[in-house]
Amino acid sequence: MFEMIEQWAWIGWLVLIALFLVIEMLSLDFTFLMLAFGGGVGLITDLIGMPVWLQVIIAGIAAALFILFLRPPLLHRLRRGEDPAKSNVDALIGLHGTALADITRISGEVKLSNGDTWTARSSTDAPIPRGGRIQVIEITGATAVVRPVSE
Repeated sequence: MFEMIEQWAWIGWLVLIALFLVIEMLSLDFTFLMLAFGGGVGLITDLIGMPVWLQVIIAGIAAALFILFLRPPLLHRLRRGEDPAKSNVDALIGLHGTALADITRISGEVKLSNGDTWTARSSTDAPIPRGGRIQVIEITGATAVVRPVSE
């Protein structure tokens, strides 16, 4: 039986490589791609004629090396072209605005410098009067947590 496993191990390596590639297509984080590369090394060792136990060890070591040394630069190159500008809620943090209604720790309303109108609450115990200048320090759900800003 062990001879049959050794004879057909290349099919196991191909199936394993295909499985890792399919999982990689779903996850897109290069981990399973590195495991597939390790499986490719295992396939090569099988074609050279090494015993199965040595194939598994070499494939495991190769996959670990790929994950440690090849994956980080690939991830860096992938993320190199990302837009560094903040977006969505992150872009609102630090914006200034004006209180449209008195702002307390419970309720209020602000118009931000980007033109958005938000429900708001104060981060301080002192209420912020209508017309007061504010700065957004946090977004909680659909409410801007603001603090007063002096001119």
